[in-house]
Amino acid sequence: MTATEYIQLKAFARIDGLWVAVLWISSFLFYLLGLSRPTYGFVAMVLALSTPFVLGLLLKKFRNDVLDGVISFGRGWGYSVLTCFYGSLLFGLSVFAYFAYLDHGYLFTTLGTMLSSSEMAPMLEEGNLGTMLNDSLQQMRNMRPIDLALNMMMSCLMICMLVALPIAALLQRVKK
Repeated sequence: MTATEYIQLKAFARIDGLWVAVLWISSFLFYLLGLSRPTYGFVAMVLALSTPFVLGLLLKKFRNDVLDGVISFGRGWGYSVLTCFYGSLLFGLSVFAYFAYLDHGYLFTTLGTMLSSSEMAPMLEEGNLGTMLNDSLQQMRNMRPIDLALNMMMSCLMICMLVALPIAALLQRVKK
């Protein structure tokens, strides 16, 4: 890949990373709404699980519209990883802004309330999970917003690096 091709790849990955970030931010917002309304939680899950399909569509569009239908596995994987990198940067910034300025303990308080409900007590006692989950929740409460944002950003990026492998393999096309 030449320097010009790499610059082109990064430019399109930045633009498409915005769409991935919008998808993840929407999923996160629906997750927060889903804490009080289960239907929104289902929407959040569907949006999160649609990431590989959206990434595949973006890669296919890049391959067909920009590269005239030809893309190698390496370039496809690089494009997908860069798209997820830029998307996770924007997602991380939005998560940081949410936890730093909007949350005020809502998420972890709601999760703690759900764990201490009478419906959850039998399940948590069975596997002796109650103390472990409460300790984990307390550790997350003690994290700074930047730590939470970096954790979510890195999780998204690592998962995308693995998901990008089959996407790049399925969408590669070489000249005949």
